[in-house]
Amino acid sequence: MKLYNYFRSSASFRVRIALALKGLPYEYAAVHLAKGEHRQTAYADIAADGLVPLLELDDGTRLSQSMAIIEYLDEVHPEPALVPRDVVGRARVRALAQSIACEIHPINNLRVLKYLSSTLKVDEEAKNTWYRHWVRTGLESFERQLSQLPSSRYCFGDTPTLADCCLVPQIFNGKRFNTPLDGLPRTMAAFDACMALPAFQQAQPSACPDNEA
Repeated sequence: MKLYNYFRSSASFRVRIALALKGLPYEYAAVHLAKGEHRQTAYADIAADGLVPLLELDDGTRLSQSMAIIEYLDEVHPEPALVPRDVVGRARVRALAQSIACEIHPINNLRVLKYLSSTLKVDEEAKNTWYRHWVRTGLESFERQLSQLPSSRYCFGDTPTLADCCLVPQIFNGKRFNTPLDGLPRTMAAFDACMALPAFQQAQPSACPDNEA
C-alpha cells in the first residue's frame, strides 16, 4: 500500500496510527500541504478532492477520507479491532471519533486558517485565538462525553479504537497552538495511555520522513 500524506496533517496522522496499530507496512508518500503540493497537477490527477490522506492499494484502488480509510482497514484487517463488535459500542466510538473529525477539525485545519489570514486579513493572534477557542470548546464537549461512559484506559475500553486515532492528532495540534488542556482528565489520560504505545510513537509527526521540526 502507498499512503499519500503530510506529517502535520491530523487526518493523515489518524491513518498512520491505524496502520501502525495493525502492523501493516506501507510506502510513505509525502505531499507538502504548506507548499501547496496538493494543488499541483501531479497530485490532483490522482486525488479528486485534492486532500490528504489518500491510500493507494496494491491493485491501484485509491481511497480518500481518513475515517473511511480506517474503517476499510478495520474490515479487511480486523485484528486488532478499532471499532467494537457490538452495535452500541460501534455507535459510541464513532460518535467520539466524529466529535473530533467532524466538529473540531474542519474549522481549524490548514486551509481554514490560511483563509482567515490571507483572505480575511485576520492577524496572527486573532487567528490563533480562533483556533484555541474552537479546539478547547470541542475538547470540553469530548470530555463531557467521556465522563458519561464507564471508566476505561483509552477513550472507549481497554484497547485503542477509532476514537483514539482521532484524539491523539487533535491533541498534538492543540499543543502546537498552545491550547489550554487543563481540566480534561479523561481526555488527557486517554492521550497519555495512547502515547505509551509504540504504534502511536511511530506514527507521530516527529517520526515522519518529511518532518521539518
